[in-house]
Amino acid sequence: MSNLPPLREVIARHGLSANKALGQNFLLDRQLLARIAAIPGDLTGRAVYEVGPGPGGLTGALLEAGACVTAVERDRRCLPALAELGDLFPGRLTVIEDDALKVDEQALVGRGAHIASNLPYNVGTALLLRWLAADWQPWWSSLTLMFQKEVAERIVARPGDEAYGRLAVAAQWRASPRIALPVHRSAFVPPPKVASAVVHIVPAAEPEGVSHAVLERLTAAAFGQRRKMLRQSLKGVEGVLDVLPALGIAPERRAETVSVDEWVALARALSSSSQPPGPRP
Repeated sequence: MSNLPPLREVIARHGLSANKALGQNFLLDRQLLARIAAIPGDLTGRAVYEVGPGPGGLTGALLEAGACVTAVERDRRCLPALAELGDLFPGRLTVIEDDALKVDEQALVGRGAHIASNLPYNVGTALLLRWLAADWQPWWSSLTLMFQKEVAERIVARPGDEAYGRLAVAAQWRASPRIALPVHRSAFVPPPKVASAVVHIVPAAEPEGVSHAVLERLTAAAFGQRRKMLRQSLKGVEGVLDVLPALGIAPERRAETVSVDEWVALARALSSSSQPPGPRP
């Protein structure tokens, strides 16, 4: 049971309202927030990085779970409410007024931090891709992130699923994502038009001999023309059509049928060159 004041009171006292331009939707249910904060495991004494804390709902749950939180918030209207929260947990909450897309997170929290956020919807995917593109093993220990349900489904999709695409490959080739908690739209203020879900991602071993840049170029080309056969969508990437048969990947297949392991194998075969594959001359 939370000892923190009801979030509706905090919002009313500070005259806060969700800013649509910033992609804000506030979670007010303290029990739900505690469930989200529990997903990464025991946070006692652990560093947690949070983006877009707003009035401090998830922030408070993380602090009550024992975490030391560094939060980046660009909406200065929320800063007084976060300062009040910091007073309740002396020395354990650092709030930085800035744009999360511009800060150096590792410089702020060091290696081994967990990332937990009810991400602003307008920057969520961009931040996820940035964290997934980190040098491996990454500086973060896990990601616990709120997304729109359709984005969450794209992250965990399997070959053949309608949602399967570049985001699934990016999230799965050296990490393990799962949908940890579906969240109904009614849990938010204001309620968004769609359902949401919390995704939990932990890093895995990086496959040897694979260039991230090569993999990115391959999936960008293939999924950019997802209804075309690979021999059409990848024909502009040098060397690919020569490698496909050797890997047992039929050129007649489409990108959405190629497994993550097959994309990795294809990227590995092309990564022996010091230069990422480029357009054919």
